[in-house]
Amino acid sequence: MIKKCDHPGCTRAGTCRAPKTRDLREYWWFCREHAAEYNKNWNYYDGMTPDEIEADWERQTFGAPLKDTTTANRDADDYVKFLNDFITGRSTFDKTPPRANITMPRTVVSALKVFGLPLTCTWREISARYRALAKQHHPDTAKHANAATEFARISAAYDVLKKHFKK
Repeated sequence: MIKKCDHPGCTRAGTCRAPKTRDLREYWWFCREHAAEYNKNWNYYDGMTPDEIEADWERQTFGAPLKDTTTANRDADDYVKFLNDFITGRSTFDKTPPRANITMPRTVVSALKVFGLPLTCTWREISARYRALAKQHHPDTAKHANAATEFARISAAYDVLKKHFKK
């Protein structure tokens, strides 16, 4: 729906939205010219004291302060403990999950073995490896005798992976 510009006396279309108040829930609809004029003169912090401006900035940046100091202190202690554990115990954070947690169909695992890729590889890695292997073993360009068989094996593995990754 196209609205008329909210500037008094203007008959152009109001295509630009401009806030009426600081809570940004209500808006004026101005034409480009009047929106630029309004925005140039509008001050978000108009009518606020410097302390109110600082408090508003901190609230928007860091979130509302906790009124319960016990909860705030406990959260701060948990955060400090997490950082300390992270810094001093890097080895526990860097461990990857054991392979037993990764379950994939046998056909997918076999296809990844054809490409020589790990179970955690991405589709981009699969595509790049397929292009490299296809170029190396394509029957029209390869010099070895079993190029057609190898190319068919690579293509079949790629088809399995395409189905698995829904490509």
